[in-house]
Amino acid sequence: MACVKLGSKSDAFQRQGQAWFCTTGLPSDIVVEVGEMSFHLHKFPLLSRSGVMERLIAEASEEGEEKCVIRLPNIPGGAKTFELIAKFCYGVKLELTASNVVCLRCASEHLEMTEEYGEGNLITKTEIFLNQVVLRNWKDSLKALQSCEDILPHADELHITKRCIESLATKASTDPNLFGWPIMDHGGPMQSPGGSVLWNGISTGARPKKASSDWWYEDVSSLRFTLYKRLISAMGTRGIKPEIIAGSLTFYARKYLPGLNRRQGITESSTRLASVSLGAPPSEEEQKDLLEEVDRLLPMQKGLVPTKFLFGLLRTATIIRASPSCISNLEKRVGMQLDEAMLEDLLMPSFSYSTETLYNVDCVQRILEHFLAMDQTTGGGSPCAVDDGQLIGSPSASLTPVTMVAKLIDGYLAEVAPDINLKLPKFEALAAAVPDFARPLDDGLYRAIDIYLKSHPWLAESDREQLCRLMDCQKLSLEACTHAAQNERLPLRIIVQVLFFEQLQLRTSIAGCFLVSDNLDGSRQLRSGLGTSGEGGWATAVRENQVLKVGMDNMRMRVSELEKECSNMRQEIEKLGRVKGSSTWGSVSKKLGFRMKSQMCSAQEGSVSNQSKGSGKTEKVKVKDRHGKHRKNLSPER
Repeated sequence: MACVKLGSKSDAFQRQGQAWFCTTGLPSDIVVEVGEMSFHLHKFPLLSRSGVMERLIAEASEEGEEKCVIRLPNIPGGAKTFELIAKFCYGVKLELTASNVVCLRCASEHLEMTEEYGEGNLITKTEIFLNQVVLRNWKDSLKALQSCEDILPHADELHITKRCIESLATKASTDPNLFGWPIMDHGGPMQSPGGSVLWNGISTGARPKKASSDWWYEDVSSLRFTLYKRLISAMGTRGIKPEIIAGSLTFYARKYLPGLNRRQGITESSTRLASVSLGAPPSEEEQKDLLEEVDRLLPMQKGLVPTKFLFGLLRTATIIRASPSCISNLEKRVGMQLDEAMLEDLLMPSFSYSTETLYNVDCVQRILEHFLAMDQTTGGGSPCAVDDGQLIGSPSASLTPVTMVAKLIDGYLAEVAPDINLKLPKFEALAAAVPDFARPLDDGLYRAIDIYLKSHPWLAESDREQLCRLMDCQKLSLEACTHAAQNERLPLRIIVQVLFFEQLQLRTSIAGCFLVSDNLDGSRQLRSGLGTSGEGGWATAVRENQVLKVGMDNMRMRVSELEKECSNMRQEIEKLGRVKGSSTWGSVSKKLGFRMKSQMCSAQEGSVSNQSKGSGKTEKVKVKDRHGKHRKNLSPER
């Protein structure tokens, strides 16, 4: 830290308790009281340097008192600063540093220590040191700004605070590798004019490590928030990138809001914060004011700060009961980047006495609404954005942000479903808020619904059916369909739908296998035909296309037959549903099982018959011959 030495005389001041005495050999003729401290001095050194002291001494002399007593209750810096001023007036040695120059400058202005009362007075000395030494150095400018905190009105009046802030903002907005800060300020190695590191004055050829853009975060975090806020605003006007400013705000908030570090892992930022000496923790009201100010300073832009940090701010704001506008803004910020969140981030406990649920489901509902509104505005997700490959769960399909959020919400529903205090309308509202096109598969939603039904066995049959209508049975995977078909907690109507679509999926997959084999055989024949003769290859291709067309027609007929069977099944269920008991369900299941097997067999027979007709005819002739032989052998025994 830079300093300037003033005065040449040896120290002639001695402290005794709450009093300072000048030991020059002459008895003191004036007592200056500053707060609880008293200074026993002489009139001439003081009035020869200060206009205020000259007037006060003159007024006290007119009153005819034997010993002049002067009180200075409002001097900037208090008794500690006046001690240095007294030494300056007596010509005693003292050091002018970045830590005391602001107080001395304000106190000298308060006492009118101008050039009229002596050449090279204190105002001139402090102003030169401030402009030519302190404001040219990052560390000294920061220390000077810190000293402004206790005498802020006086420092603002003399524009000292503004000058320190402008100096810091300019240095923070400049590339630190150009001028050597903060490397030189942090005690880094000395450099040669060419930029290489010096060892004992000898160039080593090594280049110093470049400073990152966050080199000033920890330094400015030592400021009180009133000055820190002004510094951040000045940096914004200097053109510093919003993500750099947001990073500084994140560092500052994590340092002074203890609730943000409870769920943080061991990261680089946490290890840096561990080195900071922890003082008295801020009060709840101070944390509340700080959090609301950080929310105002953060730019409303996606991706500037980590999503986990935003969730930490929101959780802390809920605990310390921040203003509704602050909580609403934080929910909007989280909603803007909800697709980057983790499931553990959404599991925010409910701290309100008015809600009975374990987790704050209402907050997650509002966050989801903000995300969907933003996604609709930007056109990020729409029904057209989800193709057929995504609807059938193709692994190659890229996940859009709305699809990732849908998966996240389904996982959240499964976590909060065991809460017995979670009402059905609230669960349904959150599940229905996700658009249908956002879920390629409804397996996650089915799992959440199953957990909710298991944890709420007292739900009526109508409520169960209403809850199960949230999922689309056509978008369940084969594994989910198999599980749902055996799930006793599901309503009967839903199980029938699941069975139907499971049968449809099986039929489609079986038919698809035969179609694939036909296509492979046709392609081989087509390649062989092209190799021998062009006309024969084209004829084979035409025949294969005709076979495929016939297969598609048969498929359409089977689908229409299945629709008729489904309508008949529904009519039977409506008739049998009036009769209660397990026997009724057993009969229905037997009928359903029989029909499923018959449909699968018919589908297989239809596919096989389309493949080879000639081989089928020969097999029929063989079967007739075998039946005839059996009849002949059995006739004598009868």
